Amino acid sequence: MKKVAFDNNLYINMQSEKIAERIKMFDNKLYLEFGGKLFDDYHASRVLPGFEPDSKIKLLLEMKEIAEILIVINAEDIEKNKIRADIGISYDQDVLRLIDAFRSCDLFVGSVVLSQYGNQASADNFRKKLESLGIKVATHYKIAGYPSNIPFVVSDEGLGTNQYIETTRELIVVTAPGPGSGKLATCLSQIYHDHKHGISAGYAKFETFPIWNLPLKHPVNLAYESATADLNDVNMIDPFHLEHYNEMTVNYNRDVEAFPLLNTLFQKIVGTSPYKSPTDMGVNMVGHCIIDNEAAKDASYDEIVRRYYEAICNYRLDKGTLQTVEKLELVMNQAGITKDFRKCVQPAIDKAEETQAPACSIQLNNGQIITGKTSSLFGASSACLINALKILGNISDDFPLIAPIVIEPIQKLKIDCLRNRNPRLHTDEVLIAIAITATTSPIAQRAIDMLPRLKNCEMHSTVLLSEVDKNTLKKLGINLTTEPFYQTKKLYHKK
Repeated sequence: MKKVAFDNNLYINMQSEKIAERIKMFDNKLYLEFGGKLFDDYHASRVLPGFEPDSKIKLLLEMKEIAEILIVINAEDIEKNKIRADIGISYDQDVLRLIDAFRSCDLFVGSVVLSQYGNQASADNFRKKLESLGIKVATHYKIAGYPSNIPFVVSDEGLGTNQYIETTRELIVVTAPGPGSGKLATCLSQIYHDHKHGISAGYAKFETFPIWNLPLKHPVNLAYESATADLNDVNMIDPFHLEHYNEMTVNYNRDVEAFPLLNTLFQKIVGTSPYKSPTDMGVNMVGHCIIDNEAAKDASYDEIVRRYYEAICNYRLDKGTLQTVEKLELVMNQAGITKDFRKCVQPAIDKAEETQAPACSIQLNNGQIITGKTSSLFGASSACLINALKILGNISDDFPLIAPIVIEPIQKLKIDCLRNRNPRLHTDEVLIAIAITATTSPIAQRAIDMLPRLKNCEMHSTVLLSEVDKNTLKKLGINLTTEPFYQTKKLYHKK
C-alpha cells in the first residue's frame, strides 16, 4: 500500500488557526487570495498522500460563519472564450460551476468581479446573465500604469474607479477560475475602498505550493515546478526574508519579483505594511503537516515523471511546447531521477514488444504490476483493466468477466449502426458490459466491487488513448501516462 505522508486533520486545524490569527492582525477584516484549486486539488493529494482533494473546502467550512466568497474573472478571458484544460469548460461557465459548488457546501458567495473590463461584449452578456440569476456583479477596469505608476494607481482615478463591493464578513476569500484573473488587483482595490470607508482591512495569500519551509530542491517543491512548467515559474529563496530574518524560505519568482511594488502599494493605501517579505504574506501550514518525508519524496518523484509524460504527449498533440518538455527534463535532472522511476512504464513497453501491438500496464497500490494486450475484443487499456479487476477480486484468469452474448451485440452496434471501424471495446463499454453480466453473475459483481480499489493506481500505455478511455480511467482515480505515439500512422486521428 502507498504510505501516508500527510496528516489531513492536523492540517485543517492548524490552517484554520493560522487564518484566524491573521484576521485578528487587521481589525477583523482580511482579504485572503486563494491560489490554486479550491475544489479537487488532486496535485496536492498526489504529491502528499493523505492530503484530501477537498481539504481547502473542509477548511473553509470550519470558518463558514465568518467567510464570504468573492469570485474574480478576467473580462478578456470571457471575450477569448478561455477554456479550463483540466475540465474542458470555459472560464465563465466555471464561475457558475463554482458558485453552485460553494452554495452546495453552504458557503456564502457575495459577488463576482469582472476584472480588466473594457466594454467587451461577451463580458456585458455574462454580467447580464449573472444579474438575472440574482448574483451581484462589480466591474473593475484596466488601470493605466498598473502596477508601476503607484501615485496614479493609488488614487481616485486609479483604484478609485473600480466599483466597491460592500462585504459583510471578516474573511473574504478571493478566488478565480484560473491564473491571471486579477485576484491581487481586486484585493488591492477593496483595501483601498475599505480604507476610504474607515475600515482597516488586510491582505494575505494562501498558496499550497511551493512549501516555504521545505528546502528549495525538495521533491515536493520540484513537483510544483513540474506542474507549472508551461508557465515558466521557478522556485527561489526569498531574498527579502533572508535579509530581514536571516532565515532561508522558499517562494516563487513572480511573488518575489512583485513584492517591492506590492509592499509599496500597501504602504501607500494604508500608511504601513506589516510584511517584510513575500513569505510573510503567506499563511500556508502544509509543511508542518508532513508526517513521512520519504513517502512525500517518492510521491513527488512519481508526479514529476507523470508531468514529463504529459508534456511530451501535449507536444506531440500540438497542445504544448518543446520548451515545456525541456523544463520538465531539467526538473527531473534536479530531482536526480529519470522516466524509468515510473515502475509501470517498462512492463508496458516489454508487453508491446512481445505482442507487436499496443499494450498497457497498471501498478496496483500493493506494488503488483499487471499488463494488458490488444486483442480482437478489447483494446490494451480495457484488457489491462479487466486483468486488474480479476487480480483484485481473486478471480480466475480463465473466467470470462463479460459474457460472449453481451460482447457480440455491442460490437455489432458499433460497426453496423454507429459506423465505427474499431470493434474493440473501450474501457467505459467494458465496465458497462461487466455491470450487465453482474446482474446474473456474482463473480462479475465481485469485479465491480473491486473498482474503488483502483483509485490512485498507476497506469501506462504505449500509445495515446482516446478521450473516452482517458476520461474513464480518470474517473476511476487511476493516474495515467502514455507514450507520445498514435496507434496508427494515419494523418488524422479522432480525439
